[in-house]
Amino acid sequence: MLSRSAERLYWLARYVERTENTAKLVSVHMNLLMDLPKGVEMGWQQLVRINGVEQDFLEKNKAINERTVTRFLLTDANYSGSLLSSLTAARENIRTTRELLPDEAWEQVNEMYLYVQKNLDAVSNRRSRVLFLNEILKGCQRFTGLLSGYMSHHHPYRFIRLGRNLERADMTSRILDLASLLLSESRSDELRQYETILWMNILTALNALLMYRQHVRTRIHGDDVLDFLLHDQHLPRSVSYCLQEISDCVSRLPNNDGLPDKVTELTEYIQTINTHNATQLQLRGILDDLQNKLGAFHGHINSNWFLRATPEQEG
Repeated sequence: MLSRSAERLYWLARYVERTENTAKLVSVHMNLLMDLPKGVEMGWQQLVRINGVEQDFLEKNKAINERTVTRFLLTDANYSGSLLSSLTAARENIRTTRELLPDEAWEQVNEMYLYVQKNLDAVSNRRSRVLFLNEILKGCQRFTGLLSGYMSHHHPYRFIRLGRNLERADMTSRILDLASLLLSESRSDELRQYETILWMNILTALNALLMYRQHVRTRIHGDDVLDFLLHDQHLPRSVSYCLQEISDCVSRLPNNDGLPDKVTELTEYIQTINTHNATQLQLRGILDDLQNKLGAFHGHINSNWFLRATPEQEG
C-alpha cells in the first residue's frame, strides 16, 4: 500500500469525523440554549472557545452571536475547521483514493458535499439549520456504516479507523474542556440549578446519554460524566475506547516502529486522571495537556508512515 494512499485514507476519516462532530456540536448547543432560561450565561462564544479559534473568528467578525458563529463554524470556506472546509477536504481525499473504497462511499461523500453547496444559506434560519445539520449527521453515519459493512478490514481500513478514532478522541477532549468551564466556581446560582440539563446535553453530544444511564446507574453528575467519557472501556466515543481502537490499528499495521509504546503511554496517562479530585483549573490544564499529547501522537503517525503533510492537513 502506498504511503500517499494511506495518508489520504487517514485524513479522509479525520475530515468526515470532523464534519460530523462540528454538526453535532452546533446542533446540541442549539438544543442546550433552548432548554435553558434566558439570562443564563451560556452563549455562542463557548463553541468558538473549545475549538481554539477565537482569534481567527474575531478577525472576521465584530460580534459573537448565533448568526456569526454558526456561519463561521458551518459555511466559512476560509476557516479550515468549518463543516464546509472539512467536507471539501474529505471529498478531495476520497476522490484520489476511489480505487481502494466501495463506490457507495464516494457517492455518499459527494452527495453530502453537493447538498452543503446547495444549502449554504440554510444555516441563517434556525429551523432550516436543524434540518441541514440532521441531514449531515445522517450522511456521516451512513458513510461510517458503509465502510464497516462493505470494506475488507485490512490495512486500508485500519488507516481509516486510526484517523477516525484520533479525531474522535480529540473532539471528546474538547467537549470535556467545555464541560470544565461549567465547573467554574464563578458561574451563577441560576446556572447551578440547571447543571443536569447541561451534562445531559454533553452526553447527547457524544451519543452517550443512554449508555451512561445503563452503565453508571446514578443521577447525572458532573464528575461521573467526566469519568465516564474519559475512562469507560466500552463507549465508542470515550477517550479510553478510542485509544483501544488506535492501539489495535497500530499493532496490526506494518512498520509501526515505537508507536505501540506511544499508545501505551497515552493510555496510562488517561488512567491517572482523577476527575473527582481535580479543581476546575486543574481539569482544564489536564485536558489541554491531553489535546497536546494527541497532537504529538499525530506527529508520530505522520513521520512514521506518511511522506509529507500538506498545509491544509495540518489544520
